[in-house]
Amino acid sequence: MTEPNELKVEALLDIINSSARKAMAEYKNTGHGVPGVDAGTFHPLDFATDTLALRKAIRLLEGACEQLNTILAPPQRTVNNFVHNYNWACIDAAVQSRIADVLDKHPDGLSLDVLADAVNLDKTKVARVLRVLALRGCFKEGNLSETYLQTRLSLVLKATNNVGSWIKLQREFRKYAAVLYETMVDQEFARSDKLERAPRAFALRKEAKNNGFWEMDDEARDIFHKAMMGYSEIQDSSAVLHHYPWDKISSVVDIGSGIGAMSIPLAKTFPHLRITNQDLPEIIKLSINAWETDSPELLLDGRIEFVPLNFLEESPVVGKDVYYLRSIIHDWPDEESMVILHNVRKAMGPNSRVLIHECVLSRAFEGPDVGANESSEDHKAPEPTLLNFGGHTTHQMDMIMWFLYNSKERTLKEFKDIGQVPSMPGYIDNI
Repeated sequence: MTEPNELKVEALLDIINSSARKAMAEYKNTGHGVPGVDAGTFHPLDFATDTLALRKAIRLLEGACEQLNTILAPPQRTVNNFVHNYNWACIDAAVQSRIADVLDKHPDGLSLDVLADAVNLDKTKVARVLRVLALRGCFKEGNLSETYLQTRLSLVLKATNNVGSWIKLQREFRKYAAVLYETMVDQEFARSDKLERAPRAFALRKEAKNNGFWEMDDEARDIFHKAMMGYSEIQDSSAVLHHYPWDKISSVVDIGSGIGAMSIPLAKTFPHLRITNQDLPEIIKLSINAWETDSPELLLDGRIEFVPLNFLEESPVVGKDVYYLRSIIHDWPDEESMVILHNVRKAMGPNSRVLIHECVLSRAFEGPDVGANESSEDHKAPEPTLLNFGGHTTHQMDMIMWFLYNSKERTLKEFKDIGQVPSMPGYIDNI
């Protein structure tokens, strides 16, 4: 008789096999086949606005592979792998030196000597960075000695790619992470959930700096908003274009719209929608410039408007069909989140809806009646994969929110809790 732990391993192998085949089928359905690990161009599916089926397959594949390694590898090896990983440093070096931009001009590759000269860095150190990344399919060592070529992964690192800006944005996050334990034992910071008591604030205070997160110069602000577009691509946020009944509504307010990561594709896909972009005044100026540069034709018929808003102090425009908040609530602790939702509630009409587009956490102690899995069977991880499908991406984002803002990703129950906002004294209303 097969013992229980062996059965779990066999179940994980089945999940890996079936999810990999589902992912392959999604690629093959495009008519372009499955991408190669050393492909030098993007696959058409990389630019699709709806890759939900692929993402579901990859979610299972990643979670099951990681859990299988955890079961079968010695525990000391697994724990060491948690910290013994410096891919991030090599990626950062490649992005900062624009290696991908140089190689993009040379489809047949460049010798290490020429490449190092082009980025004005030491040849030996460039080689060590590229060898680490090439092991993961990011850049490729050519057939000729010490020659490197572009790959599908390294193309993401180009300066023109929004994901490259997301990588740049994270350069500072690591020093905030490094003081996490200090903030957990510091008398002033330990039991506070205030924005000004986040690990970021602690780290900057040690450096005798005191600027708020949202205080940026023009270059930093440009990187930030391109990074938000990159994050949208990473999360496949555009799938919402295909999985919400936009054709049944006529007006949308994009609250905290940035420079149009979601509202521009929304306007392109649904030409009947009247869209209001709302953000801080300085962001609205950037947004108008972005629309005029990237999609000027969308501004011709008057259905797009730009209205400044501080959502902590005032309400958005009144009486629209949908109030859309993408990756907004997770930036704020509960108190501020409730203020934001309260201000939205005051602007809503009797048939208005709030659409909150965020990650949702699962936790073992929350039953199916209140947890994230209640939304559909599709969100239940199959046995024996762990909660959140064994993947940790959402929990890593939860940590970033802690480092930066003392905020968090939330379970569905926690979203319901902060959605109980007062619409008038003595009365609690579901947002």
